[in-house]
Amino acid sequence: MVKLYDTGVYLLDGKEIICDGINAAAAIKSRIGKDMTRETAIKGTMAYSIIESHNTSGDEDNLKIKFDALTSHDITYVSIIQTARASGMEEFPVPYVLTNCHNSLCAVGGTINEDDHMFALSAARKYGGIYVPANIAVIHSYNREMMSRCGRMILGSDSHTRYGALGTMAVGEGGGELVKQLVGKTYDIRRPEVICIYLTGKPREGVGPQDVALTIIGNVYKNGYVKNKVMEFVGDGIAGLEVEYRNGIDVMTTETTCWSSIWCTDDRVKEYYELHGRPEDYRWIGPQEVAYYDGLVYVDLSDIKPTIAMPFHPSNIYTIEELKANALDIMNKVQNEGLKQFDADIRFDLTGKVRNGEIYADQGIIAGCSGGTYDNIVDAADVVSGRTTGNGAFTMDIYPASQPVYMQLVKNGSIEKLLGAGAVVHPAFCGPCFGAGNTPANQGFSIRHTTRNFPNREGSKPNEGQISYVALMDARSIAATAINGGKLTAATEIDTKYTKPLYSFDKSIYSKRVYNGMGKAEPETELQLGPNIKDWPDIPKLTEDLLLKVVSYITDPVTTTDELIPSGETSSLRSNPLRLAEFTLGRKDPEYVGKAKEVRGYESEREKGKDPCTVSAEISRVYQKIRNIKGFENIDPREASIGSTIFAVRPGDGSAREQAASCQRVLGAWANLAKEYATKRYRSNLINWGMLPFIIEGEPVFRKDEYIFVPFVKDAIIEGKTQVKAYAIGESIREFTVSFGGMTEDEKGIVASGCLINYYKTQR
Repeated sequence: MVKLYDTGVYLLDGKEIICDGINAAAAIKSRIGKDMTRETAIKGTMAYSIIESHNTSGDEDNLKIKFDALTSHDITYVSIIQTARASGMEEFPVPYVLTNCHNSLCAVGGTINEDDHMFALSAARKYGGIYVPANIAVIHSYNREMMSRCGRMILGSDSHTRYGALGTMAVGEGGGELVKQLVGKTYDIRRPEVICIYLTGKPREGVGPQDVALTIIGNVYKNGYVKNKVMEFVGDGIAGLEVEYRNGIDVMTTETTCWSSIWCTDDRVKEYYELHGRPEDYRWIGPQEVAYYDGLVYVDLSDIKPTIAMPFHPSNIYTIEELKANALDIMNKVQNEGLKQFDADIRFDLTGKVRNGEIYADQGIIAGCSGGTYDNIVDAADVVSGRTTGNGAFTMDIYPASQPVYMQLVKNGSIEKLLGAGAVVHPAFCGPCFGAGNTPANQGFSIRHTTRNFPNREGSKPNEGQISYVALMDARSIAATAINGGKLTAATEIDTKYTKPLYSFDKSIYSKRVYNGMGKAEPETELQLGPNIKDWPDIPKLTEDLLLKVVSYITDPVTTTDELIPSGETSSLRSNPLRLAEFTLGRKDPEYVGKAKEVRGYESEREKGKDPCTVSAEISRVYQKIRNIKGFENIDPREASIGSTIFAVRPGDGSAREQAASCQRVLGAWANLAKEYATKRYRSNLINWGMLPFIIEGEPVFRKDEYIFVPFVKDAIIEGKTQVKAYAIGESIREFTVSFGGMTEDEKGIVASGCLINYYKTQR
């Protein structure tokens, strides 16, 4: 049972819930014997004290946070370090972990993946960082095992940067925010609201962390209950959960669109730190005697059933029991909803997975930061022990999240059980999570204990007629399905003796292979720049007026970062900004790149001092109409930036990859237009790359391929205004308002300068 409270709540001694209201103060006083204001109780949360200890602003509402450590993987670290170098960085000011878990395999041929890895090793030496070689650990496993600390804050350029169950508040953001930390600046944000996640009861045997996480996601995602807020886990139910079980729930909080997470710590967390050779990094963390929360999600763990998130979002949940009882109806519903997300003429045959009333999957994957934990794989091994995954179409692949985990699975016999059943076990790799490994066949149905199941996230290309379907499930139910030849089966449907062997962490695996240069920068080291590693192109500054062409118009309810810049094989090109940009919106709007380049051509001529009206008849016609607007009769087209823009209803769900914004920027984009932004991190990415995060209310008055004239926008930003007038220029002129919300002083300077690099260059 999951219940969302429609008021704020007070939590007394971490146990008793009192709803906010006219009787709350009296109820609290009767319990604790003293008055308690909401303002004081707000300071009683775990999140408040940790954030406040990292806030340098002196203002508890307007935060300037300095993080204790940073982390990036090999899709993001090259661009971050290149940007920081261009912005004046000379040394990593805090521990910075560079892992090589995303592009461990080379999907496009050539040397470019390993060139990037060698760049990272040379950067770790030059600037004093930590380099984790390929296949040694996925980013979040390494940080849990080696970098977490109770009360610490970690910033990562991966959206699933979540270590709350270990008492560490972690935030996944775009690369620009890490650059700010690297050049001595701060992470600026309004103090986030805090939502209490109250866990009670105990999960039944066979119910795993993914079942719990998906149930929470399904109840909070669509209504935005925790969007851009902190999820704070409390309640008597925590004590009954192993730490890895907690980690498995915690890492999936990203899919709720929350900002960060934090859990109460206890003796089990203390044992975790002792086991990993870091007892000094543990301390008790919990809410104070009275803590105020802006909402509460009540979760009775004993009511949770094995759950599946159907394509194409982690919030599209059903219990496995419900799905099996209504197989064709639900499959038809998912299929029809999926068809609406694709512009391509594509055949869907999800209902074909229902045979004789049973649902059959083609593939099972247990991998990454959510699935590849020790406990998940041990339990999955127990399910398949002495059985077989069969020699039919169904395949099962396992990716332990780190070499220390892999080693212990070998020692306790779990790997033997998996291999003996016909499963394939791989080294640590995030590929199945983002389309660079184990892509199913066309029309394949894959069940995965990974983090996401967005369209084409698994590597298919719908615009080329390829489609497969990914559903998210817990490792235990995936294993149960495997021993039934792919017939969808909940782990609670079979008898399994879960052995629960103890874990022993072997730190020497890391000490023998990981380069740790913290505090040992070698400035004389030369960076190894492979031929695909390029500097950022010059980015122009914003002019007073802006002329935008709407080159893509997306009406889907949500547009993911994977649709803005596809993952998979394209991510191998991430170190070459212009080359990677060729794939922008490639699977959503294949015409985008060509149209954006055409507009960029107009701007290039303007920057050379030419009148763009003499370059383009289209621009000439637009300015003829602009001169009919009162006050702009004598406007000089040479003085206004020309750029492309996209409209999307709710862009930015998913990955923290800054390329979702920077690829648009290097193609000449100056803005996005949206009804709202799915995540804070995507909005931050836009700003850090000098793009205006415009918001419009109601239905757009503009259409695709029309122009939008936004006068006086630079002054409006600098003066701190939050909205300006704009004009849609088509057959007629339509006035409307665009908002861009509040910006910090740094954000104003970044946008006005054209991008973060330009802004920090001026501050050297």
